[in-house]
Amino acid sequence: MDNLLDRKDAVPAIVGDITGKLVITGLAGPAQDMAAHTDNADNCFMLGGAMGAAVSMGLGLALAQPERKVLVVTGDGELLMNMGALAVVAAMQPRNLSILCIDNAHYGETGYQPSHTALGTDLEGVAKASGIATTMTVTAQEDIASGKALLDRDDAPVFVLLRVSKAASARQPRSWDAVDRKNAFMRAIGA
Repeated sequence: MDNLLDRKDAVPAIVGDITGKLVITGLAGPAQDMAAHTDNADNCFMLGGAMGAAVSMGLGLALAQPERKVLVVTGDGELLMNMGALAVVAAMQPRNLSILCIDNAHYGETGYQPSHTALGTDLEGVAKASGIATTMTVTAQEDIASGKALLDRDDAPVFVLLRVSKAASARQPRSWDAVDRKNAFMRAIGA
């Protein structure tokens, strides 16, 4: 996985403006990437202590808010904990759900051990085999615009795998006050 993208540049470029979207992030790197990119925006809910839950939570949100675009930003390690969620996404076919999986081939939350993607597991292949028809792997700068366009679609569930180097994610202080973050996200939803 040498010569891969630096997540500090690639994640903001592929995600773009999140105004009007509801965003759920996985743990560790994806949460830090999105905290830095969005300056802890109220419409971006960053999970902590719920490894494997991002796609399931995003799916529930997409089904509950069918008129809103929902973006899940997760990591390879977090997604490996609950690959079955991809099959449920495929079965439910929410038109408003996009999943961005940032794959650095490491478990950033638990000590930076190599993940199964370092050993050959292809998460885009898993998404396709689960039944998500619209998928893409982004490995180079020239692929980012196409990946972003795919994530912005709203006619079918989308899965984009962003392969990045093992360089650290962007660092941004974030609130760990669960009640405050829940209330902020509820306001963003309009509840």
